[in-house]
Amino acid sequence: MNAVRLYEYGPAKNLHYETDVPDPEIADDQVLIATAATSINPVDWKMRSGEAAARFPLTFPAILGRDVSGVVRAVGKDVQGVSIGDRVMAFSPDSGAYASLVAIKAVNLTHTPEGLDLMEAAALPLIVLTGDQLVREACALQQGQSVLVTGALGSVGRAAVHSALTLGAHVIAGVRASQAEEAKELGTHGILAMDDEAARKNMGTVDAIADTTGEKATTPLLNHIREGGVCGTVVTPPPDVSLHSGVRLARIMAHPDPQRVLAFAEDYRDGKFKLPIVRRYALHEAAEAQAFAEKGGTGGKILLLAL
Repeated sequence: MNAVRLYEYGPAKNLHYETDVPDPEIADDQVLIATAATSINPVDWKMRSGEAAARFPLTFPAILGRDVSGVVRAVGKDVQGVSIGDRVMAFSPDSGAYASLVAIKAVNLTHTPEGLDLMEAAALPLIVLTGDQLVREACALQQGQSVLVTGALGSVGRAAVHSALTLGAHVIAGVRASQAEEAKELGTHGILAMDDEAARKNMGTVDAIADTTGEKATTPLLNHIREGGVCGTVVTPPPDVSLHSGVRLARIMAHPDPQRVLAFAEDYRDGKFKLPIVRRYALHEAAEAQAFAEKGGTGGKILLLAL
């Protein structure tokens, strides 16, 4: 098969496209997917550089990539409900998606909804699970509660906003002042310019902060969480949370949940959940694609096309 392999930690140029990588073998509970596309996520370049080595150590040569969409090529003998030729999408917790073939446990995948572009489907799994689980699990948000989603125009932030609105929460989108007009498309109940000190002081209190941006941007907002509230985060926790005895800190990492991926995929297909896809690269351009993504400020998802 074709795959992008990494032989040592380092810069994006360490990603090598190869055309003679052995095909993966599937276990009895797995399926083999002929990849249509994968996507680039921040965890990919953090794993590549070694920044995330403590949490996600690699065995070299390694194949990165946690999102996959494609067509089922083979099915393990214990797998039910999935057939050769099915269009599927999945979050691959063990990575391995920067390849033309991906072996994955059947319980981690879902069928791609009819009418959803198979390549665009690869943009969804990791970010929608991260944003959704940030809201539902870390923040334990309930209908009628209020939440500030920081970095609301980022991919994970958009998913968190959508999840919170679906739950019936009062949602405030935290963005930069320059993004306030663009943030109106999210349909939130309010917009906070997080880089505006006066706006921060006047925001009132919320039941929770769903944090996707990190410590520097979030620390000034901790005083606005009500007593007994929560700061949920998917990034480095604000260092001052411990000084706020009435605030619970909850940090999450995404775990597979095919039904939630399916729900978001249907909403994306129907235009209810919007996620910009800004660039598409061929799989052999993975090093260039990661270098572009790592600079930040891309404004949306980047796909690697395997077909």
